[in-house]
Amino acid sequence: MKTPLKLILAAAAFALAPAGALAQGAPASAPAASAPSDAISANSQVAPAQPEAMSPPVTPDEEPSNAQVLSSSAARTAPDAAVGQPTGAMGFQPQVTSIGQEALWFHDVLLLPIIAAISIFVLGLLLFVIVRYRRGANPVPSRTTHNTALEVVWTLVPVLILVAIAVPSIRLLAHQYDPPKADITVKATGNQWYWTYTYPDHGGFEIVSNGLSDADARKRGEPRLLAVDERMVVPAGATVKVIVTASDVIHSWGVPAFWTKMDAVPGRLNETWFKTDRPGIYYGQCFELCGARHAYMPIAVEVLPPAQFAAWVASKGGTMPGASPPAGPDSTAVSPVTNPAPAPGGSEATPEPTLTPGTATPPVTNQAAESSRGN
Repeated sequence: MKTPLKLILAAAAFALAPAGALAQGAPASAPAASAPSDAISANSQVAPAQPEAMSPPVTPDEEPSNAQVLSSSAARTAPDAAVGQPTGAMGFQPQVTSIGQEALWFHDVLLLPIIAAISIFVLGLLLFVIVRYRRGANPVPSRTTHNTALEVVWTLVPVLILVAIAVPSIRLLAHQYDPPKADITVKATGNQWYWTYTYPDHGGFEIVSNGLSDADARKRGEPRLLAVDERMVVPAGATVKVIVTASDVIHSWGVPAFWTKMDAVPGRLNETWFKTDRPGIYYGQCFELCGARHAYMPIAVEVLPPAQFAAWVASKGGTMPGASPPAGPDSTAVSPVTNPAPAPGGSEATPEPTLTPGTATPPVTNQAAESSRGN
C-alpha cells in the first residue's frame, strides 16, 4: 500500500516541477513595445536574478558612488531613504496617500492610547488584587457573590470603547472601499516569481518586473531585495486603480507607503487604489507565501510628474488617453487618381474620364411612375 502512494506523490512532484521553470522564463517573451530602458534592465529581462544573486552572504553595505547612480536609470527618480522603504524606525512607514494618513492617525492617535490605557488598567488591577486579597491580608475570604454597580460598569465601559473605535474604523473602511473615479488603470499580475503590469488605458502595453541582483541594486543605489529592473510607473496626483490577479498561485500586491495590499488570486480580479501627489519610488513585496522564491518578488512603484509620465508611456510604445494614434503611411499619396503623373512638358494634365460602352446614358426606369401610382 505504501509503494503506490509513494509513486503517486513522486508523479505529482514531477508534474509540478516544470511550472516554476517555465514561469521564470516568461519575462523574455515580453512585448517588444516595452523594451528595457537601460543595460541593467535589459540584462535582467533576459536572465532574471536568481536567489543566490539577490541574497548573497551578508557584507557591510557600501554606498554607491555618484557616478554609479547617475549612470543608471535611478538618476530619473532617486530613492528616498526616509520615504517609500523600510527605515528601521519603530512603527509604520511615512504615508503618502490620504487613506494612509487617515489610517495612521487612527492607529497612532486612537488605537494605541486606548490599548495602552486598558493594558495599564488591567495590570494595575491585577497587582491590587494580588496585594489586597492575598492570604496574609485576608485570612477569612469574602463571601460576596455579585455587585450590581460593578457589573453595570464593566458592561457599559467596553461597549463605549468599542463604539469609540467603530466610528472612525467604519469611516476609514468606507473611504478605502469606495474609491473616487479612476484616472488610470493598471493590471498587476503575479507570477512565480515576478510581476507583470498592463496599461489598458494607454494602448495595452505590458512590462515585466523582475527583482534585481544585489550587485545591480548597488549600482542603482537602491535597497537590496526591493529593487526591480522595470518599475510600475504612474502619474502624480492621479487616482490609480490597480486590478490585481495571478497566473499560477495566490500572490499579494502591496505597498506599505500607500497603505494598500490586495490578494492576487488566479481566475479572479480584485481591485485596490491609491493616489499620491508626491513623486518618488515606493517599494513593496509579495505578501503571500507563493513558493520557494517568495522572498525575491519585490514591487517598485515610481510616481512621476504628469509630463514625465507621458514621456515614459511614449517610450514604451503606448499612447495617452485621447491622443491620436501615430499616423500611418498615406496610401493616397501614390494613387494615380489623386496624384496623377505630370504630363510631358512639366504641366500636370487632368486625365479625361473614360466611359465604357453601354454606360454613356443612365438606364431608363419607370420608378417615378410606380411611385405616383402608389400615392
